[in-house]
Amino acid sequence: MRIYTKKGDGGTTGLLFGGARVSKADLRTDAYGTTDEAVSALGLARAGLGVAPLAELVLRLQRELFVVGAELATHVDRRTRLTAGTTRVTPEMVAALEREIDALEADHPMPVEFVLPGESMAGAALDLARTTVRRAERRAVALSSGGELPDSQVVPYLNRLADLLFVMARAADGGFRPVRAS
Repeated sequence: MRIYTKKGDGGTTGLLFGGARVSKADLRTDAYGTTDEAVSALGLARAGLGVAPLAELVLRLQRELFVVGAELATHVDRRTRLTAGTTRVTPEMVAALEREIDALEADHPMPVEFVLPGESMAGAALDLARTTVRRAERRAVALSSGGELPDSQVVPYLNRLADLLFVMARAADGGFRPVRAS
């Protein structure tokens, strides 16, 4: 099997569960494509973290973003074919992110001012992933507002994930540098 199919040469791509063709410029395509970017940014972070405990969490988050992407890549008419935790985000996945945030915040005080990313390579990569997740969240909000994500946990998941990535970046950095010098 070849990597190229030529099916997308006309500017369309196939969705999951039925393969309906949609424009590559479609909001749904943009949303799940942005989660794919976040997976790659997290890969950069994981490579910079080595074998640290944060690296295992990053790997889990990368895998969970494939669940997010699968849900986003499924047309609203095909949502009944989604499977909880595999192709559909669950409330338990959102709650697990909240537990991770709470645990990290207990060990790493959070800044009360804006932070300049870049204290470490891994922290900077986590911040890049965070901003990419926020973009995916904006796309998902637009889909949700248009009725394209009924009864979905994608938006809360992406919201918590971005918060978690902020906390993880501060943990990876070992602190933070405020925007304004004291």
